[in-house]
Amino acid sequence: MNCQCHTPTGSCVRNVPIFKGLNDEEFCQIQQAVNSQTYQKGKFIFQEGEQSDTLYIVHKGMVKVSKFSDDGKEQIIRLLFPGDFFGQYALLENKQHHAHAEVLEQASVCSIHKDDFRQILERSPNIAMKYMMVLSERLQAADEWIGAISLMEVERRLAKALLSFYEKEKKLNFELPVSKKDFASLIGTTPETLSRKLVSLSELKLIKLNGRKGIELFDIEGLKEIAGLA
Repeated sequence: MNCQCHTPTGSCVRNVPIFKGLNDEEFCQIQQAVNSQTYQKGKFIFQEGEQSDTLYIVHKGMVKVSKFSDDGKEQIIRLLFPGDFFGQYALLENKQHHAHAEVLEQASVCSIHKDDFRQILERSPNIAMKYMMVLSERLQAADEWIGAISLMEVERRLAKALLSFYEKEKKLNFELPVSKKDFASLIGTTPETLSRKLVSLSELKLIKLNGRKGIELFDIEGLKEIAGLA
């Protein structure tokens, strides 16, 4: 099958790990199944308990995936940046969303319905194999982060998170994408402990704190050593 792809949403999936390395015909199949929507800050893409039937890809902006306990306490599971995808398990089985996906800043989000994606997987073994490989990598990364939360000291978790933001933002000077309260929740600590550890890293000349949320990374290798990545 030959197809012509000229839709602007194509760039939304070009750098997603699942679709990297596809040939033009395979990419065209994906592009034709993609829809795009803009969400304003504070809007939910989906909420816990809603039917899960779509793969989502962040094109622009930022999305927070979180759960709430029975007493209303929020636990952030992931922060999603441009190029990140979520809702992937909906493509293989009928499930409800296990968390909320909330937009932190105006975001452009692309989506592929599971019926469309399943047809693509059936037609293209190459895409199906890439999909399975990326899911395997995602599960491994999730296991590693769970291990970090339960076993690592706060300093190591903090260093890993800062390095992760650096990798996403591609710059040494950035603002935390969430409040310090939310950031503390993300790495499994309290806001008070987070503030102390940030000051400690600053005193070690590994980072510089700029205002309430600004951070400049001075020593990447030093942070990697603390994070256990050196």
